[in-house]
Amino acid sequence: MRLRLGLLAMALLAAPLAAEAQPFKGPYIGAGAGYNLPENDPLAGGGEIKPGGGVVGLGSVGFGLGNGIRFELEGNYRQGSLPAESNAVVASNSGYLHTYGVMANVLYDMDIGLPWLYPYIGGGVGYAWSHFSRQRTYTDAEFPLLSSNVDQTQGAFAFQAIGGLSFPIPNVPGLTVTTEYRFFGSPGSETFTENQTFAIADPPVQGKVEHQFNHSFLLGVRYAFGQVPSAMAAASAPAAAPAPAVQPARSYLVFFDWDKATLTDRARQIIREAADNSTHVQYTRIEVNGYTDTSGTPQYNMGLSIRRADAVKAELVKDGVPVAAIATQGFGETHLLVPTGAGVREPQNRRVEIVIR
Repeated sequence: MRLRLGLLAMALLAAPLAAEAQPFKGPYIGAGAGYNLPENDPLAGGGEIKPGGGVVGLGSVGFGLGNGIRFELEGNYRQGSLPAESNAVVASNSGYLHTYGVMANVLYDMDIGLPWLYPYIGGGVGYAWSHFSRQRTYTDAEFPLLSSNVDQTQGAFAFQAIGGLSFPIPNVPGLTVTTEYRFFGSPGSETFTENQTFAIADPPVQGKVEHQFNHSFLLGVRYAFGQVPSAMAAASAPAAAPAPAVQPARSYLVFFDWDKATLTDRARQIIREAADNSTHVQYTRIEVNGYTDTSGTPQYNMGLSIRRADAVKAELVKDGVPVAAIATQGFGETHLLVPTGAGVREPQNRRVEIVIR
């Protein structure tokens, strides 16, 4: 049942969401540490192992695609101590359970409209090695067993479901603090051999652990390479009303919302000014050039820049400019007004330039 619940959690976490993707692109490294709470591990022949809570740590390297999806390779370590026992039969009983894992993860960062908070979800599969160590010493004179010990490592398939929150550090581009929960499981059985010392000879005893499940709570950091701070967005200044003694402007900038080619009221006002001023100057053609920021793929950005240029052209024609006098062109994410790295949503770069020649 717990295995089915764990797999169901991974499926739900991997489902598409309506939130926008965090603009994160390029290689990164991460690390985290915290508290691990193992569940009791059932034995095939009855009974269970009851490890206590312990530390958990991990490190990862990965790559963000710029659309919110990240791929990473992770190494992790978990510890659980076995409870000590002392009674009339057992003089001492101590041990531990260490788990080492290598995982391949897929994660999805979400933009919920808060620049200081980005939730993320994901899952992973890989392989885990469990090192089980326990030693018992018996003192009852009527009990034929004097001592027993287990000191062995076994491996099995592992999976995990991940949910977390990331908090970008404003003054250090690329640096993010994270807090997260992970459900880590090894559903396959593992067999450990217990070596025993009797008053009379007897073969070793094998115990099969049915599965292992862990709940991990971590704090961490992540650093993305190649990130640069976005320039502060500057509001576009309104074009001055034409005056008889002043030559009308010959270049106009129209800005767009992220991933949009629709005109705002302010954009229509600027286009109207450009159309009106074109009647007061000598010109041979009017160039309408579209651009985008660096979020998204180059192919998508090229198409978006053309759609933006076409939207401005249609508005110019609506305002009385002859269609034959207008030449449109899209430049995608090239010719940035504000230089940025890849995957950056810079408002000043989402623009169309109207040039009266």
